[in-house]
Amino acid sequence: MRKATVAIIITGILLHITGAAYGIGESTLVLGAGSSWNSVDKRTGIAEISAIRTNSVLTLSSTRPGDDPHLDMALSFDEERPDMFTDKTGHYRVSASAALSGVNYRWSRAGTGAALFSGDSPRLTAMEESEGPLVISPRSTDALFFSGQHFKDFSIEFWLYPLNMENGERLLSWSATRQTKQGEKTFQRIQCIAARNRLNWSFLDFFSSPDDGKQMTLSLSGSPVLPRAWSHHLIRFDSGTGLLEYLVDGRLEGVAYATITGREGGEVYAPVAGDGGTLVLGGRFAGLMDEFRIYSRYNETPLLSKYPLQGGRIETRLLDLGERNSRVLKVEALGGIFSPGGRNPRAGGVMQNEYVGSGRFIFDNNSMIQFFIRAVDTPYQWPESESGWLPFELGTDFTGNIRGRYVQLAAAFYPSGDGEAAPYLDEIRVVYQRDDPPLPPSMVTVAAKDGAVDISWRASPDPDVSGYLVYFGTVSGEYFGKSDILGVSPINVGKRTSVRIDGLKNGVLYYFAVAVYDRLNPANAGVFSREVSARPLRIVE
Repeated sequence: MRKATVAIIITGILLHITGAAYGIGESTLVLGAGSSWNSVDKRTGIAEISAIRTNSVLTLSSTRPGDDPHLDMALSFDEERPDMFTDKTGHYRVSASAALSGVNYRWSRAGTGAALFSGDSPRLTAMEESEGPLVISPRSTDALFFSGQHFKDFSIEFWLYPLNMENGERLLSWSATRQTKQGEKTFQRIQCIAARNRLNWSFLDFFSSPDDGKQMTLSLSGSPVLPRAWSHHLIRFDSGTGLLEYLVDGRLEGVAYATITGREGGEVYAPVAGDGGTLVLGGRFAGLMDEFRIYSRYNETPLLSKYPLQGGRIETRLLDLGERNSRVLKVEALGGIFSPGGRNPRAGGVMQNEYVGSGRFIFDNNSMIQFFIRAVDTPYQWPESESGWLPFELGTDFTGNIRGRYVQLAAAFYPSGDGEAAPYLDEIRVVYQRDDPPLPPSMVTVAAKDGAVDISWRASPDPDVSGYLVYFGTVSGEYFGKSDILGVSPINVGKRTSVRIDGLKNGVLYYFAVAVYDRLNPANAGVFSREVSARPLRIVE
């Protein structure tokens, strides 16, 4: 019984030692999670968001592009506070009142925030003229609505989330003065007012004849707009035909012609901005507004999905694994899919189908992340092009030989089929084994001879030994010596464990150390053994 107990104990100890030995050299490099995403230095269409998890995650960016040369005004409402709301083009001055609030990523339609209007209107007459939750005025002669500006095509678009859609809610009001050809001053106005759950647009004295002698008024209306759901609204004008259109969620809802005939054909009346104009948003509106934009073009294809259907991509910088020929065993990831609720943020705004560890990072709605890897031993070998990327499946051992001191990861993010949900990445774990240099030899001894030394050592216990290098020099720790017969330090002696170094100078103190090199090509040299010294002398017999 006692022998059996001892055997069990010994077996347990051996298993523990074996398990510990197996884990030696296996390391994990973590990106994201409690660390950071600083290693991800290339991001195309990707945002770092902190509102989904307790730590920042990477996901597709819903921020609208701002590089359109025809963009005249861009209010994203992504700033932290309403008093920081800014026109990204710099063409307009923006002033927010204390009645205006903001919401974060979970409620916005695009980007990381949206404007929240309370619907309060204690002084309606004053608000109609120059006051309101958000007042915008031209500050640059480049602004489309700068005083007296004649222009051609234009588009006005925004996302809307009304709370109740009550009659009389005033979403937008542009007010200015015009001076007729006869010198008389008239009142110019653009209004967007809710009535019977519809948005009604009116353009008073905004379109003028070519000689600026006549003005006209146009009106448009759409189908009912659902409360507590996001909808996209677009007014666009084609100066070639005089066509004025109103679209809701990409559907054509209303048509009018700024022509003398009131239909296609005939003299076209063009837009003219009045003097001293101001644009008031949300004067009597309760709800959310996002991505208010004005273009100096006819916007033929508005972006209606929350996320760009072409997706986005990240690439890490070179991740240093510490040693040449290190082997990547596998890559794991944590994440999931986040749906802010589509057109209705109250219906979502939660994590769904959380992904853990391994397998294909893909979900039922076809949103997914595809991962790529490449590795080299020196950054100077890194390909300039996009070549060399190998796709792989998370959590599975690499069957290929993914080896190198430096590794780089890439990931392509794709939204759901309707563009309303996006995958997010919470953490990446790179599991690898460093190819540490072989252990140095021990028991190094040296004996002085006439013009030479005999040096020997005990073989390194490391299994990855291809040979030994003998270093020597005349200064401790600096091995730049030279043998008149064997050449300069270090001397490659192959797998021998002793060597005589001839061609040294008698009377000079030499210092020696031995290192092991492995089977790599080029070889990986290990650390030095302990240093020994000897002074060759002529022996008198």
